[in-house]
Amino acid sequence: MVATVLSVANATKRFGGLVAVNNLSFEVQQNEVMGIIGPNGSGKTTMMNLISGALRLSEGSVSLDGRFISTLKADQINQRGIARTFQLVRVLPGLSVAENCIAGMVFGHRRLWGDQARYEAGKLLSRVGLSGKETVPVGSLTYIDQKRLELARALASSPKLLLLDEWLAGLNPTELQEGIDLIRSLREEGITIILVEHVMDAIRSLCDRCIVMAAGAKIAEGSPGEVLADPEVVKVYIGEDI
Repeated sequence: MVATVLSVANATKRFGGLVAVNNLSFEVQQNEVMGIIGPNGSGKTTMMNLISGALRLSEGSVSLDGRFISTLKADQINQRGIARTFQLVRVLPGLSVAENCIAGMVFGHRRLWGDQARYEAGKLLSRVGLSGKETVPVGSLTYIDQKRLELARALASSPKLLLLDEWLAGLNPTELQEGIDLIRSLREEGITIILVEHVMDAIRSLCDRCIVMAAGAKIAEGSPGEVLADPEVVKVYIGEDI
């Protein structure tokens, strides 16, 4: 029997009179890639913020491995095994590339220090395509390399669940395929992934299941093929490439 890694039950988030996430429920199974798709403003990133602890739920609950994490702070949730990247890249500008990666080890799920941390950082940076740039100031990195660094830092905490918020956005075709292959390899190593993405080729290639959000609510759930053929989903995506 496949274990449930994440369970979201009746999640609701209000900002004053605006309901950004409305009574949303879903589960993510171990070693699954779950896609969250929907038009801009549908609540996808807000849901990622609720899972990671960047925002607090107004109602409902989030559980990791059967334990409630809804009331925990973001750093506590990270230590329980959830790591993420952000829609707008967030790196630590005062640190080198290697030091950014080591920061994920020091404060994350599996804490490493000293020479072991530096060694593991080197392996992770090589894996995401940053070999040889360990001592480079992050301010001199290209946008794509900053995204690679943010992914390495998330992986440095040895997460059970990895949240990728439009990590593939802005990549050229070659980089996109490299990114898809990298995410697929993470899944093959046993990392469970939630993927918020507008790149439908990535959704089709990577996701076992998807939920579709519109105006904060779930309007469809199923395999990528099923949800992208759903008439209501097609209606929501009018004018967008699906």
